[in-house]
Parts: sequence; structure tokens; C-alpha cells
Amino acid sequence: MKIKNSIVSMALLFVTVFAFAQNKDDMRVMKDAEKAITTLKQLDRGLEKFFNNASGYVVFPNVGEGALIIGAASGNGVLYENGVSTGMAEMKKLDIGMQAGGEAYTQVVFFETEEALNEFKEGNFEFSAEAKAVIIDEAVSKNANYNDGVVVFAKSKGGVMADVSIGGQKFSYSEF
Repeated sequence: MKIKNSIVSMALLFVTVFAFAQNKDDMRVMKDAEKAITTLKQLDRGLEKFFNNASGYVVFPNVGEGALIIGAASGNGVLYENGVSTGMAEMKKLDIGMQAGGEAYTQVVFFETEEALNEFKEGNFEFSAEAKAVIIDEAVSKNANYNDGVVVFAKSKGGVMADVSIGGQKFSYSEF
């Protein structure tokens, strides 16, 4: 009986520690996403209209990318609806081509319509090789437009990347 109780106690402890670690990671990403939103709005005041008018948006505050012919990128983010965080997201990218280097960047995906937002939440959302991100610089957002209900902004955080490649981004989402 003591062994059974010990095993159950250990299992509960393991589950609790794992759940806390996951929440701790999510909290860090959420804090980074809030900082990223503030920074992006300061860099380009025109982004305010996207943050205010979108059906939803997902902020990936720390995307890392590296490549030597074959490239990969990944990042964790937060989905916001009406300015309130509603879940966590993950982005993965794999591509091939003439590319070398590494970089870190922040990426924000705005969803113009409920349909585009729901497509993302259902896990049916990915970018093809043709998708382009608008690089955030002062006042660049004034000329940006939605394409099929989506617009993407990216801001480099550092690194150097030479890139002529074909690939796409795949996203996953989990609601709180």
C-alpha cells in the first residue's frame, strides 16, 4: 500500500511540476508578446489600426531562423481576440534553397475576418512560399493591405540571413 501511495504521489508531483513549467513558459511568451506589441506600435504608429480593427492577431515575439541550404524557423506566440489573449500558438517553417545564416525576429499575423481567424484556430492555416511579410520600419504600415484576410508584419531583432528559398510556415493553436 505504501508503494502504491508513493507511486501515485510521485505521478501527481510530476504532472504538477510539468504543468507549472508549461505555464511558466507560456507566461514568458505572453510577457514577451506584450513587450513586442508596445515596441511595434512605437516603431510604426500606423500599426495601431491593425491592432484595433483586426478580428484577431497572433504575436510571435521571438522567432529564430537558421539555414545552410536547408533552413528552419520556429517560434511560440500568443493569439489575441479583441485585445485579449485567448490561446498559445506555434509556428514552424522549413525551406530549401540558396540560403545561409541565422536571424531572430518578431512576427505578427493579423486576421481581417472571423473566417481567416477561425481558419487559423482550427489548424488549417499555413503560408505558402509566395507569402510575404511587410518588414516593419517607420510608417511602412500605411501602405500595407490584407491579402485573403491576412497581413503579416516582421521586425528583425538581429542576425544576418542570405535567403533565396522555397518553403512555407505552418501554425498550430491551443486555446486557454
